Formats: sequence, structure tokens, C-alpha cells
Amino acid sequence: MNQHTRFNLPICLAVEEDAFFHSDEIIKRYIPEIIGQKTIVISEEFLIGIYRDKINDISHDFGGAEIVAMKEASFDEAVAIAKKVCVEDIKVIIGIGGGRVLDTAKYAAHISKAVYICMPTSLSNDSLASPFAVLETYGSSRKTLDCKIPTAIIVDTNMIINAPEGQTLSGIGDTIAKHTALYDWKLSAARTSSQVDDFAYALSRMSYDSVYHCDEKNMKSRVFIRILSRALVMGGLAMEIAGSSRPCSGSEHLFAHAIEEYYPQIKISHGLGVALGTIPACIFQGQDISGLLGFFKTYGLDINPQSYGITEDMFADMWLKARNVRPGRITVLDDIKHDRVQLGEIYSRMVEGK
Repeated sequence: MNQHTRFNLPICLAVEEDAFFHSDEIIKRYIPEIIGQKTIVISEEFLIGIYRDKINDISHDFGGAEIVAMKEASFDEAVAIAKKVCVEDIKVIIGIGGGRVLDTAKYAAHISKAVYICMPTSLSNDSLASPFAVLETYGSSRKTLDCKIPTAIIVDTNMIINAPEGQTLSGIGDTIAKHTALYDWKLSAARTSSQVDDFAYALSRMSYDSVYHCDEKNMKSRVFIRILSRALVMGGLAMEIAGSSRPCSGSEHLFAHAIEEYYPQIKISHGLGVALGTIPACIFQGQDISGLLGFFKTYGLDINPQSYGITEDMFADMWLKARNVRPGRITVLDDIKHDRVQLGEIYSRMVEGK
């Protein structure tokens, strides 16, 4: 092994029709040694109700695995699950759900050193394969924590096709955000002693390109679901290789974090928040936005801030707060002044969709 390239990769990435109903067969193909080991299934109460048959089937296939409904996506919840895993000699954790469930299960597996199998019910962001978990710490405050990526990722295309459209749009937004994130990563490397990992950069760019240049425009098609699944996983692996979130997170993510931290009343998903951030970020970077505007229009991804209850004053304040939301992270925001007039013009263009 090259001492300079030590990183983890999933053993299995399966994107198949009805994969949840034969997940045990998939695991037997790739990780047969864990079949028969004590397993726990983590999900949320409402998801267990909605997908009862599938989750019960998975539990049965893994030796009658206990099904646990997590209460919250928090550090304390993940630690409590990890304690249960260690005390009861559980060897495998299966996380079934969206980002909240997957991050909690992933961090619990990291702490307890259990094998982690990721089974998303939606494709809302690239956290399913990333080496990070975003969890609540004190109250509504959240922290990004380092952890180990999944051992296996199983995507059921039927599950994703039937997921709410907004969740898939969120995953598209998180993927397209790599366009501005990569620009900011190079900018940061030029200003510091850090380096851009070429392989991580290429993987993140491939993630973006595979969705941006995709010929299949139907989000409900299995072809598109496979492409988006692999794109989100590639983004996670790029972060694992780079040892940071820089291949996937730049000024557009700082904007989304500012919404999450300072405007919790704005109900917008993480992926749609960063999609909104990509348009101003592109303009700040001096990049042409016409291609992105056309792409978002094709998929019906709404980049009008008013649609999410964001006023012009809030929009400007979000960008002001974005500058300091992650201290030490160098982006294009460090090179530009906070121009209220320019932000007003950008806001108007986004409202008008041009």
C-alpha cells in the first residue's frame, strides 16, 4: 500500500431494482463473512411504518435483527446506539432512511467499530458515502464529525423512484454544487500551503459531469437513479480521499450552512440550499451561470429564493454570515466585498430565473 494514499473504500455498491428485498443475497456476494453475525437495523418510527414490509424482510434476512427507531439525529443518540452495539456484542449496523438516519447509524458504527451497511430511502445528499456525519450536539446546534464510510451501500431503485421528488432534487443540487466547490478548493490551495488532491478532484468532477451532462432527463427513470446514486457516492469517496470536504463544499455550502444556523425557520433541504448558493457563487467566481440556469430549469429545480420564504434582506444577510460560518475555510468570499447592491441584483435575477 502506498503510505501516502491510505483511505477506505466501500466493499460493495449495489444499485438494483428491489435491492432491499434481496439485500442478504447482495451481502453474501460481497461480504459473506458477516452473514449470520448479530445485526441491528436503525431507522425512524415513521419510516418503519411506511416501509414495514421491506424493513421486516431485511430484519428476517439478517437473522431476525432487532429494529430500533432512533429518536433524533444527535451525537447522544449515536453514542447510545453505539453503547448498545458494544454491550450486546452486535457486529453489524444497517441504517435505513434519509440523511438523518444514515449519519446517526454511520457515526454509531464508527464509534462501536461495527460493520455499517447503508440503505438510503432517498438520494437527498452525498452524506450516504462521505467520511462525515452531521449531528446535533447541544439543542439545535449541529457539528460535522469525522467517521468511517460505509462498508456497503445498497440502493433500491424502486425505493428512490417512489421517494418524494424534492428529495431527489436535493441530491441533484448537492451534486451540481461541486462545480463551485472545486473552484474554491483550487483558490484555497493557491493561497495556502495545502494541495489539491488530483484524484479526489477528478472524482468530484466526474460526479458533477455525470449528472450535469446526463442524457436522461427523467428523474423517475432507473437510468437516472443509477447515475445520481453513483455520483453521490463518488462525491463521498472524493472527500474520503482528500481527507476533507473540500472537493464537495465551497462558498455555496457556506451559504447553505448560514441558512441552517441562522435562519432555522426557512424550511429548505441542504441540497436545495446549496443549489441556491451555486448561482451567486458562480457569479462571484466570474463563471457563466447560463448553463446552470438551464440545467435547473430542465429538472424543475426552483432557484427563486422567494419560493422558500427568503426575502432580499435575508438573502444579503445570509451571504454576510456565510463569510464567517466556517472560520478558516478560504473561498471566493474572501476575495470580494459584501456588496449589497450586487446581491440585490443577483436576488432579482434569481427571482426572474435569469
